[in-house]
Amino acid sequence: MGNRLSKIATRTGDGGTTGLGDGSRTDKDSVRIDSIGEVDELNSHIGLLLCEDMPADLREELVTIQHDLFDLGGELCIPGYQMITETHVERLDALLAKYNATLPALTEFILPAGSRAASQAHVCRTVCRRAERAIVTLGKAETIHEHPRQYVNRLSDLMFVLSRVLNRYAGGSDVLWQHERKRG
Repeated sequence: MGNRLSKIATRTGDGGTTGLGDGSRTDKDSVRIDSIGEVDELNSHIGLLLCEDMPADLREELVTIQHDLFDLGGELCIPGYQMITETHVERLDALLAKYNATLPALTEFILPAGSRAASQAHVCRTVCRRAERAIVTLGKAETIHEHPRQYVNRLSDLMFVLSRVLNRYAGGSDVLWQHERKRG
């Protein structure tokens, strides 16, 4: 792996194609590359979220998720290969249950706001939804495993829950949408 990454500028993509993990080449604007890019952007936003103050266990869980997303990108990079499994999805389900149990029930929609960490978690949620749409599009064009799609679906839900957790950690609460507020 080290030798593969020793030269970053290879110029092999100058013509608008890029190499996949299986050695084949594809257009840089293909749905597969779009999916990989969306997952990469999500991982970068989670990295930015990790710059914020948060509970140590949550930090550790987000680092694990970053590694999962790198694996997910690897799976998308190698047609037919599988790295994300049902176990990964179940781990997110467990985290959803763990963190949601600490929160009051929602009675209104919430705005993507509050603390900086919570707001960044909302950015992660929306980028994750975009990654999910890209993976769904890829699945319509090519055969892929179902777990990457399920993983990002659960992850976007988790990022919503974590935004609420992070607002409370910062001493705040949900920023409620005021559907009856005066406009004008």
